[in-house]
Amino acid sequence: MSTVRRTAQRHQRRVSPTDARSAQAAGAVLLDVREHAEWKAGRAPGTLHWPLSRLARGRAPLGELSGRQVITVCCAGKRSQHAVALLAARGIAAQDLDGGLRAWARAGHPVVDGSDRPGTIL
Repeated sequence: MSTVRRTAQRHQRRVSPTDARSAQAAGAVLLDVREHAEWKAGRAPGTLHWPLSRLARGRAPLGELSGRQVITVCCAGKRSQHAVALLAARGIAAQDLDGGLRAWARAGHPVVDGSDRPGTIL
């Protein structure tokens, strides 16, 4: 496969922070794949949390994603891209949040901690 085609496919699987927030409001799942301490310190409200390490070991209950739009989230966008590939290998179509949670926050969207107070991105 050509580099151009791979790049085009990768970009088709990416979603802007604003589009991700709209999709979440319409019922999409935001799947945060960062480790627990990162997720606890700050996350997009309403995210489902499955660390990438759990996905990689095949220990995530994928049934709850069936039939839903899934958008993976990490800090900057690298781990979430890997999660998209892992999910695809298990038959779950997913997209990743372009720029990660940092881009989400830069777009003015909320980041909360474990108590739903303003959070910090680690």
